[in-house]
Amino acid sequence: MEEKKEIDIIRSVLEGDRDSYALIVDKYKVPIFNLAFRMTGSCEDASDLAQETFIKAFENLGRFDQKRKFFTWLYTIGLNIVRNHLKREKKIPLRDFAEDTDFSSRDKSLTPEHSLMRDQKVKRLNVCFHSLSDNLRELVVMRFYQELSFEEIAEISGLSLSAAKMRTYRGLEKIRERMEE
Repeated sequence: MEEKKEIDIIRSVLEGDRDSYALIVDKYKVPIFNLAFRMTGSCEDASDLAQETFIKAFENLGRFDQKRKFFTWLYTIGLNIVRNHLKREKKIPLRDFAEDTDFSSRDKSLTPEHSLMRDQKVKRLNVCFHSLSDNLRELVVMRFYQELSFEEIAEISGLSLSAAKMRTYRGLEKIRERMEE
């Protein structure tokens, strides 16, 4: 969906066509869910947080500045909801992330030994990723899971462009260091 059509849909929703909002939800439900899942490690929490994001965005749609990108506005709402959730909830033990990793899409061409080694590396990577501070983890999620540009990351996080780049790479470096331990 191009930005102009998106703005037209938003205007339509603001004029009372609530059903059009479903088009926005359909377009962005996967990235918002992925954000929440990567930050919490829980499908159930991610589903609830994504729904909360879309409800809050709908309730505040009149505040959206139509000169800006809708996605960054929505993503910022989602990120704030996830942050609040993480502050309210206890931290999930790191072992849960290692145990709950889903390897249903295994590469059938790998030998059992190679498959096991790969699974162990992925589990280790998950543990290292979730051991990052929430701030670093969200930057890594935005850049490498959501594939956002550093400009979008800076806008969403409120950081300068150089700070967004530096902190994202700092997160990657911490993951690398922990993987080598």
